Amino acid sequence: MTPADNTSERSDDIDIREPLDFDQFDDLPEIGEMELAERRALRRVAGLSTELEDVTEVEYRRLRLERVVLVGVWTSGTAVDAENSLLELKLLAETAGSQVLEGLIQRRQQPDTATYIGSGKAQELADIVAATGADTVICDGELSPGQLRQLEEVVKVKVIDRTMLILDIFAQHAKSREGKAQVELAQLNYLLPRLRGWGGNLSRQVGGRAAGGVGIGGRGPGETKIELDRRRIRERMAKLRRQIAEMTTARETKRARRSEREVPAVAIAGYTNAGKSSLLNRLTGAGVLVEDALFATLDPTVRRAFTPEGRLFTLADTVGFVRHLPHQLVEAFRSTLEEVGDADLILHVVDGSHPDPESQLAAVREVFADIEGARDIPEIVVVNKADAADPVVLAQLTAREKHTVVVSARTGAGIDELRAVIERELPRYDREIRTLVPYDRGDLVSRAHREGEVLGVEHTGDGTILHARVRPGLFAELERVAKPVETV
Repeated sequence: MTPADNTSERSDDIDIREPLDFDQFDDLPEIGEMELAERRALRRVAGLSTELEDVTEVEYRRLRLERVVLVGVWTSGTAVDAENSLLELKLLAETAGSQVLEGLIQRRQQPDTATYIGSGKAQELADIVAATGADTVICDGELSPGQLRQLEEVVKVKVIDRTMLILDIFAQHAKSREGKAQVELAQLNYLLPRLRGWGGNLSRQVGGRAAGGVGIGGRGPGETKIELDRRRIRERMAKLRRQIAEMTTARETKRARRSEREVPAVAIAGYTNAGKSSLLNRLTGAGVLVEDALFATLDPTVRRAFTPEGRLFTLADTVGFVRHLPHQLVEAFRSTLEEVGDADLILHVVDGSHPDPESQLAAVREVFADIEGARDIPEIVVVNKADAADPVVLAQLTAREKHTVVVSARTGAGIDELRAVIERELPRYDREIRTLVPYDRGDLVSRAHREGEVLGVEHTGDGTILHARVRPGLFAELERVAKPVETV
């Protein structure tokens, strides 16, 4: 069995020994196929919700999107850029399970501090909401608590912003315990400054001089309902941070074990829905979930793979990025994004069929700037979906980016070239050794093939003469067990 045939192992803790034969399980559905079937088994049905008339209570209910109107503010760039941003918001809304009815763009130098789009546009938006029967307005930006409240007062329906929409998608798609904790922490961090009270009857009341001398009868309950909510949220956030820290320790332990074995690490990063999971499946046969939707997969997946010459390396699929990725998510998913910072090589995947792939590259690199050490790691730009891309766009990307490989994860075109580039860009081994390895230590020769670069092998009566470049750990073990060729 060749190393390339052994890519179906599904353990996050990479084992360099030969795996079991999984051919007998070929007829079973892949993990990604089962997750996709589970996700599609329960879909939101439009028109069956019961909306509260008092929109000030929306933060106490789970976000439910059904019939929505989109609105954006165009402050810079071209009209095409503004339309592409609103189109991406439409895809986000549909991923969250909503039906988009209408979209508006307001040209302004900066968002209105009161209603985000200005009083006149807000009234026009209210008329459109009433005419279409929409129950939600989604704004293409992050709104302040005051903007949310005042815009809701005008349009008379629930208003959410781009950040809350992305958080809702993450909450739907998170599967692992760590992923759910990270999303909940980000949601609470976003919700805390946006809590609203339930009316003046629960406002803070004090007695004595502070109450204007009212005295008896002027003393209230002390801590109000909204303050109780804030305190509980802070306590829950502290608990989640402790849980994430504990799970981060376990992830770092697995990463350290792989590092001890000196296996090179490659991270797949890029814009959401660029085809990262499809590329992972193509390179390793991992079978993770693949869906034509934004943020389809959130939990990082680590699989082992081999170069054309048989060198072992790990391939990690990370969470996708998007323009204006909420800083709450960047902070909450910091432990997950460390997979990028600890990699030896980054495969930066970009959707070649997207109307503006260069903006995707810029958005992802903006997030890289927040990850310690990510900017110093070698990067290969992998232009995916070549079968659906415009040849002119592909030519422009390959001309502007230094290290570019054009592939199609769906058809397999360009994958062999990508493997060859990964082989060339993986870190070279700085210890060269030529030694006689006894036949009873054939495991060291096997390790040299898997973990190093074998330059020559010769079998003699006393053992195997091995000429290879290896990492320091294996070099020291070979020196301790084997004999220099010159002494035999």
